[in-house]
Amino acid sequence: MIMGKRVIAPRLVCWYGDQNAVYSYSGITHKPLQWIPVLSQIKHQIYQSCNLDFNSVLANLYRNGQDSMGWHADKEKQLGTNPAIASLSLGAERLFKLRHRKKHQSVDINLGHGNLLMMAGSLQHHWRHCLPKTRRPVTPRINLTFRLIIPDCH
Repeated sequence: MIMGKRVIAPRLVCWYGDQNAVYSYSGITHKPLQWIPVLSQIKHQIYQSCNLDFNSVLANLYRNGQDSMGWHADKEKQLGTNPAIASLSLGAERLFKLRHRKKHQSVDINLGHGNLLMMAGSLQHHWRHCLPKTRRPVTPRINLTFRLIIPDCH
């Protein structure tokens, strides 16, 4: 749902996680698919690097430059007060943008294959982020956003 209107997501999405890691946003509820070995392995590697134990992952496939993600903050109650999100990019390099909610500050980050972006602390309270469309020809990109869902917190 965008501004009260149902729209088709401009990317392909699937949700994996522990059985109780049900996630709702924008009028959509994702019940987790069972972990597959490669995602469990990546989750374990992120735990070893960041000492954060996530219980779910949102997988987004951006097929080309017209697939995108609009401006938003990940602030659902199920993510807790100051959520930590580990965002792993696989495939084509794409521009990731951050914009402060009140100040006239923005940050552009080119995320390439294998880049891990951590968003944590109060970032979601003060900043919004997006992955804009591009006219530049790009090959597919998978983005894995690992999250800790607090069960029964809707």
